Amino acid sequence: MGLTVDMKLYTKSVAVDKELHIMSTSRTHITLPEDVRADLDRLVEKRSRSRFIAEAVRKALLIARQKEALRQAAGAWKDKDHPELKRGAAAWVRKLRLESEARFEKQFRNR
Repeated sequence: MGLTVDMKLYTKSVAVDKELHIMSTSRTHITLPEDVRADLDRLVEKRSRSRFIAEAVRKALLIARQKEALRQAAGAWKDKDHPELKRGAAAWVRKLRLESEARFEKQFRNR
């Protein structure tokens, strides 16, 4: 049997990091696999479950947004627009470092 929460809307004030933040919250009904619920019960204090689940969901949503951004950006990079990378990024970085070292040597050689 999964964890069940009633569907009711409410708002409350929550103290976070020694500052008062007003956070709108809502109740929702979720179903969890038994093993997940058992671990949640075992590892997270009862009064901290909502915060724990909210933080886990925030992290998962961040990853999902990043993946979506990568999917949307797919194909935006065109090799023809970056001929300096034709031999690969590592070769380009090596070239930049060598040029930088050469400028440094030239600048400070006669001091």
